[in-house]
Formats: sequence, structure tokens, C-alpha cells
Amino acid sequence: MLNKGTRLKGYILALIATLAASNVYIFSKAAISEMSLVQFGFYWFAFGLLWNLAYFIPKKKFSGFTSLKKADYIVLFLIGLLETAGTVLFFMAIRRIENPAIVSFLTNITPVFIVIFGFAFLGERYNFIELTGFTLTLAGAFVISFQKGDDLNRLFIDGSGLIVLSSLVLSVAFILAKTSIRRVNASVLSINRIIFLFLLFIVLMILQNQELLISLKGLYNILLGSLLGPFLAAITGYSAIKYLEASRVAIFQSIKGLFVLIGALIYFGVFPYSYQLAGGLITIVGVILITAGKRILAARVKKQ
Repeated sequence: MLNKGTRLKGYILALIATLAASNVYIFSKAAISEMSLVQFGFYWFAFGLLWNLAYFIPKKKFSGFTSLKKADYIVLFLIGLLETAGTVLFFMAIRRIENPAIVSFLTNITPVFIVIFGFAFLGERYNFIELTGFTLTLAGAFVISFQKGDDLNRLFIDGSGLIVLSSLVLSVAFILAKTSIRRVNASVLSINRIIFLFLLFIVLMILQNQELLISLKGLYNILLGSLLGPFLAAITGYSAIKYLEASRVAIFQSIKGLFVLIGALIYFGVFPYSYQLAGGLITIVGVILITAGKRILAARVKKQ
């Protein structure tokens, strides 16, 4: 049983992780507008790898690679490919959608896919509250993506499909990681993801003959964003799970859209339409029900 002091530490870490992840949307959007997507990816993950190496090497976290079996390396390879595809799709959406808060709200659809794959491949079962959250999250995502107009071919905002695909692919990666987390520790998974992405963008930089020179403003946004995202958000997020249940950490993460909303207003001067904001709030409620459904039902049974 966790004591109050331990829980408080977990809540503080979860809040830091959420704030750090929220800033990824802001600084990546600002950086991508200053350069090509390939240049952005190269520098973003180069610095992300640098921050992680500076943290992990002194702590000898890389020892986790040496204890892996051949099957574990195959799983790591598959997870790396999936997370690379999902992350590239995510940043393509960041580039295309004007308001990063919209992207943030739409990514709340990820738990829906995790529920589906958890049921299909892990035999997980879900109660009425969780399924209600599932429905609300889908409904909220539909509302956010909806675009007013008479043209059926442009019923949804440009880029929303990229987020759906990204969430789908990353959900598969999450399920694979969940099945192997007892053998492959979280630090190995984190470094594996960054290495795959960095290697991809090195290859793209060479193939597309991209210039290394970028603007100072773009470099500033990448330095700060990569420190907050691939490093601080990952470290504090994994640490929070040590002190809190994963469902509670997930609830914190679901509200990141509200922080992105404020950041986007301050940094870019953009604000979503009222119906998009309503849809975003619906997805947050949906994610909370998905992640806390079993706890809510257990509390009701206990009172009876």
C-alpha cells in the first residue's frame, strides 16, 4: 500500500511529465514551421538521443540490452519500426494542422485502440464504464475533426486522418511493449525508439540532400522541445508509474490538451472553435472513464 508521501511524489512527477509532453506540441510546431520535416526530425532526435545518453550512461541503464534474448531483440525491432511510423505520422499532423491543441485532443483516441487490441490479443475484459469512455472518446474525436461546409470530401479537417493512423500504429507498439515489459525494461524501450527515429532521419537527410544549416530560432525550439519531450516527459512519466498506478498517470496525460490549448494561444495566438473545445473535453472524460473504469466500479461494489 502506497503512503501519502509516496503518492504525492507520484502526482508531482505525473504533473511534470504532462507539462513536458504538452510543450512537445508547442515547440515542435514552432520548429517545424522554420524548416523541413526531415531537418526537424534529424535535429529533434539527435538532441533527444544526446539528453538520454547523458542521463542513462552514468546510471548504467544500457546493461538491460545485454540480458536480452534473440526473441526480445526481434520484439524491439518490431516496436522500433511501429513507433517510428507512428511518430513520423504524428509530426506530419503537427505540421499540417494549424492548432497543436487540436492534435493533442485527437491523440486521446489512442487508448481506444489500446482497448480494442487489448481485448483482441491480450484477452482483456472491459466493464460498462470503460466502454462508455470508449464511446465518448470516439464521439469527441469525431466532433474535433468535423469541418463545417457542404463538401463531403472535406468533412474532416486536413491532417486528422494522420492522427488516427498514428494512434493506431502506436497502440500496436504499446501492446507489443506491454507483452514484453517484464523482460525488456522501460529505459531500453525508450532508447530503442529514439535510435530508430534518429537513424531514419539520418538516411532521409542523405537521400534528400537536406542542408544541415537551420535558423537559430528553429534550433532554440528544438533544443528546448527535445529536452522536454524525448527526455524529461519520458523520464518523469516512467518514474511516476513507480509511485502511482498506471491508470492515474494516464488520467494526468489525458488532460495535456488543456495545457497545449493555453500554450498555443500564447505562442501562436490560435484557439479552437467552441465545438472543437467541447469535443476535446469529451475525449478527456472518455479517457478518464477508460483508465479508471475498473477502480470506479470496484469502489461502488465496496460501498454496497
